[in-house]
Amino acid sequence: MLACGYIPDAIEAHFGSDADGLALEYCVEPEPLGTGGAIRFAAEGMDRTFLALNGDSLREVDVDRLLAFHRERGAAATILLTRVLDPSRYGLVRVDRDGRVCGFLEKPSPEEIDTDLINAGLYVLEPEVLELMPPGRALSIERDVFPRLVEEGSLFALDLPGYWLDVGTCESYLQAHIDLLSRNDAVVIHPEAYVQATAELRPPVRIEHGAFIGADARVGPCVHVGSGASVAAGAHVANAAVLPRAVVDSGVRLVNAIVAPEIGALSA
Repeated sequence: MLACGYIPDAIEAHFGSDADGLALEYCVEPEPLGTGGAIRFAAEGMDRTFLALNGDSLREVDVDRLLAFHRERGAAATILLTRVLDPSRYGLVRVDRDGRVCGFLEKPSPEEIDTDLINAGLYVLEPEVLELMPPGRALSIERDVFPRLVEEGSLFALDLPGYWLDVGTCESYLQAHIDLLSRNDAVVIHPEAYVQATAELRPPVRIEHGAFIGADARVGPCVHVGSGASVAAGAHVANAAVLPRAVVDSGVRLVNAIVAPEIGALSA
């Protein structure tokens, strides 16, 4: 279930009703409802434990382990935590030895930092939490709901290892592509992509369905060429995400960039 507010039509047009075998449904807010209101709206009628995930971060996590912790503690809600090098950009989560949340600290000053644990944007929630969110009202689960659960002693949090990245900026969105490409130092070409014989591909590179790479183009390292995108003859592209249907013109040289259809290159 995708809880959608901003440009929902574009999201549904891109993903459709199925993503890699996972059936998708869309719950479009009639007006902006905030993080809590959006969950309340999308989870209407939910009668069992469920997960709520932020849409602007990537994470890999052992969900079974997180659920087991949640149930062992008898929690109403459990927050996935992650460790970051610079906690000052985020809200810190303070927990006791048992993982019970003691409080939060938003964007702390250097002298206030006493933990490197932050909210990773994945929550395990019981249906009872929905009762704290009046339907149709804009509210924040982080600011309006979680503090109430802290007072009740029913909010827990767990730090688990695994990849995490906030992709809310152009820089971090590109970094996500590079991180994923770097896991497999190879050139991967979809059988229905077309690559001219004189093109040079420097791994890691991934070229998707229907993409075109022109003669004498140099692509890579760390380049993802999306479905239906094209890199014209003689172009040089490195550390870049060429999004689906985007075009890199002949002779263009791009490094550290995102190329979007109808927009062009965005420096990252």
